[in-house]
Amino acid sequence: MKHLKNTSFSDRIASANQAKLDRLAQFKPKPMVQAEAPVDRVAEREAEREAIRAARAAAKEAARLAEAERQEAELLAKRSAIKERKALTAAEQKAKRDARYAARQARKGR
Repeated sequence: MKHLKNTSFSDRIASANQAKLDRLAQFKPKPMVQAEAPVDRVAEREAEREAIRAARAAAKEAARLAEAERQEAELLAKRSAIKERKALTAAEQKAKRDARYAARQARKGR
């Protein structure tokens, strides 16, 4: 609206309508720049989830193997303790038997 003076009603209405259209054009969506290859976000998320699942499964398997090794070591320790006790008991019994035999021999030789 450069010339406010000497304008007719229709000129003012036309310029008002043009101003309204210009204001509305500001709110219209502008054309977007398209990516060269469309990104498949669903596939990306699924791949990420699969990677997380695989990592969790690997961690769980490692924990299971560590637990199995710990139980095996515990079992071996128990078995070796039992064998040691049996060996000591056998040695003690042999010592007692030898002592009785020596006592018998001492009584015979009097």
